[in-house]
Amino acid sequence: MNTKPDQMDRAIILLNGKLLGIALGLFSGTALFLMTIFLVVKGGPHVGEHLNLLSAFFPGYSVSYLGSVIGFGYALVVGFISGLVLGAVYNSFARR
Repeated sequence: MNTKPDQMDRAIILLNGKLLGIALGLFSGTALFLMTIFLVVKGGPHVGEHLNLLSAFFPGYSVSYLGSVIGFGYALVVGFISGLVLGAVYNSFARR
């Protein structure tokens, strides 16, 4: 197949970094929120022992109802920044 370089340039799809950041942020924030709420509702002697380790990276986070909201905010920000970086890296390679 004989394709011209300008046809290949038009065929490459670039990512919208802000939109990807919003999507990843909402996904990761919602996932952490739901995991935390599930563990709080489940209860038990050692509620969320492993998930509680996130408090080392997210100050104020705990496996509780308030912690689920705090965790949502942190995960939203981390997911948004990850999406921005991922979009920028992908676009820089796609343009080459």
